[in-house]
Amino acid sequence: MSERTAASLEQAMQESISLQPYVRAVAVSINRKMLQENVFGYGELEGCMIFAEVEIDYESEVVRARLEYDAEKSYPMMRLV
Repeated sequence: MSERTAASLEQAMQESISLQPYVRAVAVSINRKMLQENVFGYGELEGCMIFAEVEIDYESEVVRARLEYDAEKSYPMMRLV
């Protein structure tokens, strides 16, 4: 990915997640400050670069979850919010 393609990748991820049953809302953002381009002008997407929130509505219960990088664990973690 690159700075130029990051927005379309965010949109594609949002649209893909929204296809799942019971998804009511979804938002995905990529931390462009973490993007390190190679000599060819693009870089790799890593889990630590992704911030996502999803809202699920199942049997009248609404739950929101967030995926974000946990620096202490050095891992992208999902949690309920």
